[in-house]
Amino acid sequence: MSLLNELTKTLSGPALDALSGQLGADKQTTNAAIGAALPMIISALGKNASDQGGAEALSNAISKDHDGSILDNLGGFLGSTDNGPGAGILKHVLGGKRGQAETGISQLSGLDPALAGKLMENLAPIVMGMLGRKQRSGGLNVGDIAGMLINERSSVQQNTAGSGLGGLLGGLLDQDGDGNFLDDVGGLLGGMLGGKR
Repeated sequence: MSLLNELTKTLSGPALDALSGQLGADKQTTNAAIGAALPMIISALGKNASDQGGAEALSNAISKDHDGSILDNLGGFLGSTDNGPGAGILKHVLGGKRGQAETGISQLSGLDPALAGKLMENLAPIVMGMLGRKQRSGGLNVGDIAGMLINERSSVQQNTAGSGLGGLLGGLLDQDGDGNFLDDVGGLLGGMLGGKR
């Protein structure tokens, strides 16, 4: 099962109920917003992992700060008003375009833009926690993590091409106008991951 599919499954059922309750939104709207936000976060991580320095920084960040334990008490995390490192992760992933990302997710899902930001703050540590769990349970090394994320990034790019989500990702994150938003996202993310060494 792909990382995106595994995260989507994890964020269904009770987790979706908890997120919907925290946001004060219905489950359908919350689920649609999750479907827009997760590929954005995963694509950023995948781009960063495509070079050796970025992959090593990501692996170090996961080893140091994201052991997967967040997934053992997901209900507790989602029921709390403290989103842990979520805001900091998003700052480095999206840079100054967080507001535009929130607006885009809102347009795709119907979720209020401010609530879209709150949702992303919840999702970012969960994504990192899932990577941490995979690293530990599978004995994954730097190359394994990088390969998995690069494959995920490619899949997201292919599966969203021509869709509303693809337009959101491209329009928001292609900072230099070269048509490849993933280059730009990876550069933004590098600051966070490099600081985790």
